[in-house]
Amino acid sequence: MRWLTPLQGIAGRIAAAALFVAGVAVAVLGVGVLVVGASIFERLMVEHGQTAADARVMFDTAVGMVFVTAAVVAAVVAILLAALLARRLARPLDRIGRAARRVAGGDYATRVPREGPEELSSLADSFNQMAESLESQEHLRREFIANAAHELRTPLTNLQGYLEALRAGVVPAESATFESLAEEVDRMVRLSRGLDALAEGDLATPPPALAELDLADAIRSAVDMAMPAMERGQLAVELDVPARLRARANPDQLAQVLSNLLQNAIRYTPPGGLITVAAAARAGSILVTVANTGEGIPVADLPHIFERFYRVEKSRDRARGGAGIGLAIVKQLVEARGGRVGADSSEGLTRVWFSLPS
Repeated sequence: MRWLTPLQGIAGRIAAAALFVAGVAVAVLGVGVLVVGASIFERLMVEHGQTAADARVMFDTAVGMVFVTAAVVAAVVAILLAALLARRLARPLDRIGRAARRVAGGDYATRVPREGPEELSSLADSFNQMAESLESQEHLRREFIANAAHELRTPLTNLQGYLEALRAGVVPAESATFESLAEEVDRMVRLSRGLDALAEGDLATPPPALAELDLADAIRSAVDMAMPAMERGQLAVELDVPARLRARANPDQLAQVLSNLLQNAIRYTPPGGLITVAAAARAGSILVTVANTGEGIPVADLPHIFERFYRVEKSRDRARGGAGIGLAIVKQLVEARGGRVGADSSEGLTRVWFSLPS
């Protein structure tokens, strides 16, 4: 089998290295015993009345045979130890190799056990972490595609129905009909822009340049831009920001973060409700908070609201026009610049915040 080749190579190299070490040891011992030892033995025997020939025979019989036997035993032991060591190393490597081929074939649930020396156990841990990450990424990819297809399918189906009804004369070609068509088109445009923003953030491109700016002024500008939507929704707004608040950020990305948070608050604040935007400097960071009155977010949903396409009470959110990617964009843009995002919600009040390094 093809996968045996590298294992046989490892075993062969280990056995060759063991035999080489054993051979060097035998050679050194041989020189010491058979050459130096034989000369000393022969001299001592001659001094005690034996001939040199007799001394040589006695030495070969007593020492030479023992030495040869010891050398053979040493070689056999070296081979056995090398085989055991090679097997101990080869088995986990073989499992990791087969597991890697299964992962390459799409089986991301594959894991390998920790076994062998610490180095191989560490390799198994790294492999399992990689497989877990790939499994998670594959799950997110499939979920992303399914959600994106669903979000596009809904307005396209509505558009198709309206157009067929207009063509058949079932629906009159009046202002209200075209407003409904425009709403569906706007929804697809927003979704497309959101997907573009997420895709740009996923690309390994250099981050946009940061600039010194007045965060308080940026917040006031974002609120001014959102004011028409607030007035249409009969919403009140309250600002709690200092006169000036210096920060380092990318102006375009900061404007997008603030716009997404305000749009999210407007969408889920009932008529007559209040939106509060606050900002304050902290030790080493700047905290910006957008809070709104209205129906709170269930505790079980809070950890997931920054995930792509995640929506609380999905049918309700779809009716309000949300695609579930606004907060995901906020999280991506803020964390890419070393900041943090979070949210908390209690009965009647929801607060979404982000912090940036000062």
